[in-house]
Amino acid sequence: MESSVQEDRQAIRQAVRELCKGFPSAYWRDIDKHEKYPQEFVDALTASEYLAVLIPEEYGGAGLGVTEAGIILEEINRSGGNPGACHAQMYTMGTLLRHGSDEQKRRYLPKIAKGELRLQAFAVTEPNAGSETTRIETRAVRKGDRYIVNGQKIFISRAKQSDLMLLLARTTPYEELKDKTQGLSVFLVDMRNVKGMQIDPLDMMVNHHTNTIFLEDVEIPVENRIGEEGKGFRYIIDGWNVERILVASEAIGDGRWFIDRASSYARDRVVFGRPIGANQGIQFPIAQAYAHVEAADLMRFDAAAKFDRKEKCGAEANMAKLLASEASWEAANVCLNTYGGYGFARDYDVERKFRETRLLTVAPVSNNLVLAFLGQNVLGMPKSY
Repeated sequence: MESSVQEDRQAIRQAVRELCKGFPSAYWRDIDKHEKYPQEFVDALTASEYLAVLIPEEYGGAGLGVTEAGIILEEINRSGGNPGACHAQMYTMGTLLRHGSDEQKRRYLPKIAKGELRLQAFAVTEPNAGSETTRIETRAVRKGDRYIVNGQKIFISRAKQSDLMLLLARTTPYEELKDKTQGLSVFLVDMRNVKGMQIDPLDMMVNHHTNTIFLEDVEIPVENRIGEEGKGFRYIIDGWNVERILVASEAIGDGRWFIDRASSYARDRVVFGRPIGANQGIQFPIAQAYAHVEAADLMRFDAAAKFDRKEKCGAEANMAKLLASEASWEAANVCLNTYGGYGFARDYDVERKFRETRLLTVAPVSNNLVLAFLGQNVLGMPKSY
């Protein structure tokens, strides 16, 4: 049984690698340079059913686990691509899958699986709240059969490219709550016919189509609320473990891309009559970064296996994200050092991937907050913030 599962996962790896060969570095370089949305890549991934990997078979998806989803994202990054337009649809799906009504699932999931609808936007962060999610101010007030929403969100990626968006908003004023994790609700916003929403692109370091969103008297039908009113923070947390595991998988893919590039260049680049990889000052940092990436990979798979078994995995998911993102950033620096001046030339792709992987140490959660979580919730030390 175990060998069969491993064979299936290896088959997924090989299939994603083959798909990615159709989107070489030149494609991603052009997408990055002109800040385009990778439409052709998303279409190909959708047609191959990889974007529907977590959707149950009864709704037209593959019905696989977060382990397989992570493998897909890892291979995209290892090929030199950028799965930003893909990962959000995967991890955002968790809130709808776990807490959506049967009617909501029937209405949306089959169309998402077929690629007829996109769910790639996740609106939580606000200018005055940042990582302190319980202090968000965007307000949703119920008026009969709809909610009227006013507020602002920031760092919301792909809002202009999505048909649907998950939105976290306050349904009870903060000062009226004893338990500050209550009073927030999750809504599925249909972006195709919404009124009162202004989306302003942000000029960012990486090409994730990131925006500020202003909401003025936006109407959302009550039937588009996911789960109970006031329980949204807990629903969002359920999706965070998936998010951390998938981001860790992307970092593993990046780390392996950097190691592959650095070691290959070190073998071929000759200076002073010998390959630069023969010098310990070049060779040892690459080997060390490789060891760290491989170690982080083990934590990633441990976290994914626990999630797929429906076991608690908050600590493992957070550690996987922490270790993988830091290992990838180490590998990025090693790769840039190995290439020297050529690493800054866009034609070599190192600088692009360098920028992209740097994001993973601070988003979707800062590694400092991961350490705070581990210190307080795993090691039992006093709250540090």
